[in-house]
Amino acid sequence: MLKLSERLRSLRKERGLTQTEAANAVEISLKSYCRYESGEREPTASVLVQIADFYSVSADYLLGRSEERT
Repeated sequence: MLKLSERLRSLRKERGLTQTEAANAVEISLKSYCRYESGEREPTASVLVQIADFYSVSADYLLGRSEERT
């Protein structure tokens, strides 16, 4: 999911966060967050919702199904 990894990286950088800070905020391991951001793995539905809530965007935006953030 190239869109997801691109959007995760972009949203994190917009907030000026490190990967560690973002992972801690979403309450997942740094390794998992790094893998999502690099495109190596995809988050479960529940983790996707946590990430979307943290960045105040929709899951559809994260997945590239919408250009609307909310």
